[in-house]
Amino acid sequence: MVTAVFPAAGRGRRMQAGMNKVLLDLMGAPILVRTLLQFSHSRQIGYLIVSVAEDEVPFIRQMLRHVSGLKPVAVVAGGSERQYSIANGLRRLPEETDIVLVHDAARPLISVSTIDAVIDAARAVGGAIAAVPAKSTMKIVNGERFVAETPPREMVWEVQTPQGFRKDILLSAYEKAEQDGYLGTDDSCLVERLHVPIQVVESSYRNIKITTPEDILIAEALLREEANGMSGLVRKAARHAKKGLKEQLMR
Repeated sequence: MVTAVFPAAGRGRRMQAGMNKVLLDLMGAPILVRTLLQFSHSRQIGYLIVSVAEDEVPFIRQMLRHVSGLKPVAVVAGGSERQYSIANGLRRLPEETDIVLVHDAARPLISVSTIDAVIDAARAVGGAIAAVPAKSTMKIVNGERFVAETPPREMVWEVQTPQGFRKDILLSAYEKAEQDGYLGTDDSCLVERLHVPIQVVESSYRNIKITTPEDILIAEALLREEANGMSGLVRKAARHAKKGLKEQLMR
């Protein structure tokens, strides 16, 4: 069985909303609910675990009871860091779990096809992460903010979630991190320390993490595009491109 864990205990200070950002409305539904429903649409997912701030546990449990279409879900108290919130969620894994996915609760636009692709890759090699090729040239910068190196762009990917691993691998990675006092930026950082191969699964640039008020506007635009087909902005851009191409050919 596949269990998905969602860290959602952050206060979202950059959102400046005065509340947990995953409870903000996104076109008629809280961000958290949209995210959980996407995972519930995958036939491979069997169980959901959400880690939230301790004082939010009763409210979110009650809220999710009224959401139809959700896979079985547990709500647990998170921790002061993302890694600690996930660790608390891992303690609630059902015994029959063999693959664990970790996904940012604030990424509601994840596609079911990406979810399933990460699961399949994790089963095949032990670990997998969703990611997209970097669009911009990246620089390695030293402590004085001077450029130290320019990695080849084709080798640089922007990491997203979900990240999926065999249960035994992820639990071992978290155990070692706790023993060493190591705090990573994502789950693959912890698993890399075990020298386990991790496969990159190409995701979509639509799979944004909602962090700032501007991200809400972007997510709403993407959802409208899904609802209406090609959006007006896309049609306008396409018209301008065709016009520019025609003018170029006439020169």
